[in-house]
Amino acid sequence: MTPFPSTAAALLAVTLLLTPAAAAAKDGTAAVPAPVAVPQVEGPLPGAPPGDPASPDVAETYPWLATDADLASLGYVEQEFHLSGNADAYSATGQLLASDVPYRTRVLVRRPASPARFNGTVLAEWQNVTAGYDLDALWSTEQITRAGYAWVGVSAQRVGVNQLRQWSPARYGDLDVTGGGQFMTDQLSYDIFSQAAKALRTPPAGAAPLGRLRPRTVLAIGASQSAGRLTVYYDAVLPQIESVFDGFAQIVGNAPTRAGAEPVFQVLSETDVRTPVRPPDTERFRRWEVAGSAHSGWHGYRSRVPLLARDLGQAPTYTCARPPFSRVPLHHVIAAAYDHLTRWAERGVAPPTAPPLEFAPDGTKARDELGLARGGIRLSQVAAPTALNTGDNSGETFCVLFGTHIPFDQARLDELYPSHGRYVAAVARADAHNLKAGYLLPADARQNLLDAARPGS
Repeated sequence: MTPFPSTAAALLAVTLLLTPAAAAAKDGTAAVPAPVAVPQVEGPLPGAPPGDPASPDVAETYPWLATDADLASLGYVEQEFHLSGNADAYSATGQLLASDVPYRTRVLVRRPASPARFNGTVLAEWQNVTAGYDLDALWSTEQITRAGYAWVGVSAQRVGVNQLRQWSPARYGDLDVTGGGQFMTDQLSYDIFSQAAKALRTPPAGAAPLGRLRPRTVLAIGASQSAGRLTVYYDAVLPQIESVFDGFAQIVGNAPTRAGAEPVFQVLSETDVRTPVRPPDTERFRRWEVAGSAHSGWHGYRSRVPLLARDLGQAPTYTCARPPFSRVPLHHVIAAAYDHLTRWAERGVAPPTAPPLEFAPDGTKARDELGLARGGIRLSQVAAPTALNTGDNSGETFCVLFGTHIPFDQARLDELYPSHGRYVAAVARADAHNLKAGYLLPADARQNLLDAARPGS
């Protein structure tokens, strides 16, 4: 997961304001949704790591943050495409500012190589740019590939595209999502994201981003700042345009407040829950809160370090007030949420509800005698703990988002679990509960049990 920028609060404060044209035509009848254009698609672009981003030969370059996972062994491929066309510009309140503004961007595709491996659902991620570059914050190799999802990262924002242009001029130098500098606050991003989805659903003649795959369901997903952009999209822009997404996954960030046709699933870490005042679950909205997890936890940090070292020369390091990076696997809950959201979008089967995190009378999060948050979805790493994992921290830059991980000493472990078998049994009980409740998938529960049973765990 990635940090949520300070500017997002101002952006989201106006998402409830819709222009009159967005809600209805002047004569009082329902407005006709504007069609979403099918962009031109070029690719797949040549080049794969190892390579040289500075090379003038595109074939000697490779995609920014290309995965280091052995996708071939998993029956997957990674490919990159350029998308171009003319996009409409919208304000954060949904006002149409301009039409048919030229743009050119890229999408990164990780998909099953064969239609037989494809589960029919595309996870279309709005790439996060809070760190100053495109980040596939929601890519999780094991969970996505074992389920057979196709994942597509869309570069929709100026900050990310400008960094790409500088990083590899030969590969990305002609990209532009500002209309030649006319729109510098991502006014084109909403239509660009829509057009990317349209290219997945209705591939133009020639290049097809998904190859021979034909999706049944396309989900819009975004983490942190990107969830904020999707909130603006859903609340203010979507009422005016053709619907090209079947559902929305708002991860560790804001969620829409408009009651729309497309289901919305919000998954929050402990870090992100700051008040006991919450929107209620409805027929088209679900909110899950995960105890002990962090906005940007260990799973994402560990997977990105080698990629950032490769593509930036070194990965960032942080000095936080407490040991950072909660080990509570929020990505396990996100994987379950994707499956629920797909069923919800395709068959109308609503996901289960989940208990909220609890708050103390003074307005702080309620904690037990170990310091662990009370309430919420309680994965086995919290229900059968071997460490203090929280969503809280402080210190430089993004430390506030990393949460805390402090292993218990042996005396505490002996007090909690008189034998290793007692610990393994506690993990199994917690995961059995979460499986039954629908918060965890069987493969992740199995891995938790294997990890717990390992000597020295």
